[in-house]
Amino acid sequence: MRNIFSFIKPYKLSAVVAILLMLAELAVELLLPFFLGKMINEGVMNQDMNNIVMWGSIMIGLALFAFIAGILNSFFSSHVSYAFGYDLRQKLFEKIQEFSFKNLNQYPTSALVTRFTNDARQLQNTLFIGLRIMAKAPLTVVGGVIMAFVVNARLAMIFLVTVPLLILFLFVVLKFASKMFKKVQGNVDGVNRVMQENLAGMRLIKAFTRREFEEGRFETVNSDLANSTKTTFRFVEASTPVLFFVMNMSLIFIIWFGNSQITAGSTNVGEVVTMINYALRVSMAISMFSFIIMALSRTKASAERIDEVLRVDVDLINRQQANTDSTVTSGKVDFKNVSFTYPGTDETILEDISFTLKDRETLAIIGATGAGKTSLFQLIPRLYDTTSGEIFINDKPITSYILEQLRGSIGYVPQSPLLFTGTIKDNIAWGKKGATEDEIIQAAKDAQIHETIMELPNQYDTRVGQKGVNLSGGQKQRISIARGLVRKPKILMLDDSTSALDLTTESRLIHAIREYHCTIIIITQKVSTASTADSIILLDEGKIIANGTHDELLSTSNLYQQIVESQFGKEHAHVH
Repeated sequence: MRNIFSFIKPYKLSAVVAILLMLAELAVELLLPFFLGKMINEGVMNQDMNNIVMWGSIMIGLALFAFIAGILNSFFSSHVSYAFGYDLRQKLFEKIQEFSFKNLNQYPTSALVTRFTNDARQLQNTLFIGLRIMAKAPLTVVGGVIMAFVVNARLAMIFLVTVPLLILFLFVVLKFASKMFKKVQGNVDGVNRVMQENLAGMRLIKAFTRREFEEGRFETVNSDLANSTKTTFRFVEASTPVLFFVMNMSLIFIIWFGNSQITAGSTNVGEVVTMINYALRVSMAISMFSFIIMALSRTKASAERIDEVLRVDVDLINRQQANTDSTVTSGKVDFKNVSFTYPGTDETILEDISFTLKDRETLAIIGATGAGKTSLFQLIPRLYDTTSGEIFINDKPITSYILEQLRGSIGYVPQSPLLFTGTIKDNIAWGKKGATEDEIIQAAKDAQIHETIMELPNQYDTRVGQKGVNLSGGQKQRISIARGLVRKPKILMLDDSTSALDLTTESRLIHAIREYHCTIIIITQKVSTASTADSIILLDEGKIIANGTHDELLSTSNLYQQIVESQFGKEHAHVH
């Protein structure tokens, strides 16, 4: 909680002003019953109109003052809370941007989305309510008891019995409610997860007619959320009748004892009315405690969930040996005895991988599904770190480069192209900060997508639906490739990024990207693509089982011959 609310510090002046205005409101509320008693004793009981007008005028003036203070308090409270929420979400987003893949695997996407939305909003709202009215409740109780003792100590003794008991009761409720609300937030994660999966996979759900199955899945998580929320709210709300019962009993006692005191002549009507007013105000303040408990319980759970993310140790950072002056000047790549195991698992994905790729050469990587091809790719821009061995670029360990410099020299096109909501031009320009229109168009031409774009109604200003839903697979792949080309990388990495292209388009694409004078690494299942590369690596179960040119592998590798035969027939499975 302390770490989270440190975000208030930049706005502490506004927060202090809001608190002072809230205290001014509180002071007026505590003084009004006192002045009411004065008006009754000195004006009403004595039928003195001057005193009635005087005390009444004072009370009206104070009420007007409290009204203005309340409006100003709302202004400053909203400023602090919304600025706090903005900074918190910004910091949370920046932290997640720093996450490695290992860190991201710790949290489902839905859990992170819930923290950005429900949890951050809960903290923001609680801060506003806290500065506006929440803090008034306990202060009203304390101030009301003190003023009651000032007016009549004997009548006020009842507060010394009831108030401590109620505070202890509420503390116990808060302790249990906090745990229960944490479970509620976890169930919100579950609902968000199922919703995201359904929206992302709606086409597949319809194609497989799995609507009823998905409805059942959602019903399960929705029921869990409904049940946990119902149980929690019932528990918290059950405290309200207990509070009202105790305070109403106190009020009845004050009226009964006050009447006996008036009859005995040891007190007066004004004091009894004042005490009843304070009892009512304390009662109303304590009745708010159930709402406060609910808000604080949810806030505590939300704060812990956000703080958990903010405190995550990012395992993939710039190393101490990283040199800010080091720049990637060429695309030479060396793997030396590299092995890799995904964090948190024992299965070796890559084992003792060694190869050298000269600057501006093209390397094709072929292998069955699960052979470790994509895992190998992810090691080059340090999306993961090697378990053992070392990778060199330009004859320097990749850990000697600042991450931004290393990744800025690489054009990475993933296996599943991801387009962002926006225009086609925006998606291509995303690859390079400050990309000019000429650079965008040239990248699109080289990616063999320019002509297709020009046939669209709005050409480069055509809007792309979420994840490119309004484009074909081949179009999305080529736009993703254009995004990688626009940055003119030293190393271009294509992770099976031409699978949806026909042979003619793919051939023109490969020819065009060779003009970029960069090192090219291609993961492919097509022998026609691999055969154009300077060298081919055949990967199987995380090991290099063959490395050479197309002709060399045809003459030395039985597995490569089988792959060629499966795609072109037996007559092509040998060197011509």
